Amino acid sequence: MEFIKTHPARIYAVLVAGLALVVHYVPDLPSALILALAAAVLGIGEAVQRTEDGKTAAAGEDEHQDQAATVEAGE
Repeated sequence: MEFIKTHPARIYAVLVAGLALVVHYVPDLPSALILALAAAVLGIGEAVQRTEDGKTAAAGEDEHQDQAATVEAGE
C-alpha cells in the first residue's frame, strides 16, 4: 500500500498504457466498454493529479519551515 501512495503517477501510466494495448490488439471490444473505461481513466487521472499536487504542496511547506527555522536560528 505504501508503494501505491508513493508512486501513483507511475502506476497510472502503466495501467493506461496496458489499456491502450488491449484496445489496440482486441478490436472486437464493444465501443460502450471502451468509452466507459476512458471515462474511468480520466477520473483516476484526476485523483492521481490531486495526490501529486498534495505531495508537491507538502514538500513546499517542508522547505518553507526549514528556511524559517534557519532564519530563527540566526544562520
